[in-house]
Order: sequence, then C-alpha cells, then structure tokens
Amino acid sequence: MKAAILDYGLGNLFSVENACAFSGMLPIITSSAREILAADLVILPGVGAFGDAMESLKKLDLIKPLQDIAASDKPLFGICLGMQLLMAESHEFGHHQGLGFIEGSVVLLDASVESSASVQSSHESGNGRPTKIPQVGWNRIFGPEDQMSQPKHGEPGGEIWSDTALKGLNSGEYMYFVHSFYARLEIRNEVLSTTTYGNVEFCSSLKHKNIFACQFHPERSGPRGLSIYQNIADSLSQEG
Repeated sequence: MKAAILDYGLGNLFSVENACAFSGMLPIITSSAREILAADLVILPGVGAFGDAMESLKKLDLIKPLQDIAASDKPLFGICLGMQLLMAESHEFGHHQGLGFIEGSVVLLDASVESSASVQSSHESGNGRPTKIPQVGWNRIFGPEDQMSQPKHGEPGGEIWSDTALKGLNSGEYMYFVHSFYARLEIRNEVLSTTTYGNVEFCSSLKHKNIFACQFHPERSGPRGLSIYQNIADSLSQEG
C-alpha cells in the first residue's frame, strides 16, 4: 500500500511519513505527478499560509493530479492546511481560490480579528477568558450531534464514525491543533467532527466522497491519532 505524501514546501512531511510507516503503509514523499497518480493513497499535508500553498501547488503542476485523484475513487487525505486547501476559497490575508473539491471557505477563528497584525493577540471568549489566536495545543473532537450536549470523555462517537477514518474513536477525544483559520463548510452532512475554541464551533474533520480531511494533526496526537492512520491503512488493505 503506497501512500504518496505531497511535498510542496509547506508540510510536516516526516511526521506524516513516520505515521504511515507505523501503520504498515509504504510512504513516499514526492512532488511527482506520476508517483502521486500511481499511489494507493494521496496525502496533502500542510503548515503555513493558504496563498503560498496554492502558488506552490501551481508552480509544481500538482493541481491537475490532485483534481484527477479527487475525481477518482482513490482516497485523498488532507491534514491541517491540506484540509483548508480543499475548499473553494480562503480569506487568509486576502482572497484566494482553493482547489474547490469541497463547497466552503476558510475564515479566521475569531471573526472579530480584522488585521493580520492582530492574529497573535488574545481575545475574550464567550466565557470571559482570553482566547489566543492561533490555537496551539490539545482540544476535543465531537460527533456533530454531540457538540451541544458536551458528552464526557470516553463516550462513543456514534454510528457517524463507524465507516470512516475516525472509527473506534470516542466523542470527546483530544487531538492536537495548530491553526488560526478553519474551514466553514456549506454542506452540513459533510462535517465528520466539530471542535469548539473560544466561542467558535468549527469543523475539525470532514468526509466527502473519497476525501477525508482533518484540521488537527493526527500524527502528533498520540496513539489515538495514530489509530486514524491505522484505520486508513486497514481500509486500503480490505479494498486490495
């Protein structure tokens, strides 16, 4: 099972590579369209600015291979910025067109922050405590129907996760996040999990046809995060 990890200059590549290898896959870090199209799984990681990432994908002629993968039944896995790039557009320091595989846009975690200079500042959340942007650290993921009830850690994620990369995880699991922006989806039933930061509830993972993507970093989220890679590997093995 070959996993092609896209190298376009803005990814946490080696952590992803190690997580794939740990799960029994054969990872390759590549910017070759041929290798991407020949792989069993394509992973689009990313850490950095949306506009820079899209420019890099264009310069490396990776847009068309990604479009071909998205139009196929081959799994495409987006991580952090990689998830955001799947959207139609981003409002990160200007307006940028995304890959357009998912209907939605990328917006700032705190909509009251209007200038890039203030992104590193603190803001008051709905509970009166300061909310720092970016979000860096551990936070919980919930099945969309569970977010309002705030179930205790360890309660099952429900049927919504049973046939996805989140299979076996509990609603309320902690995952590791590093981001200032998030994807706002147009189609609610594509939201796989939600997370709340300050007074913002956002989509922390999604499922759309052959695409799975998450805002958090599963490769940096301990054994439970690595189980996501294992679920993907097991799914590929069953298909093979």
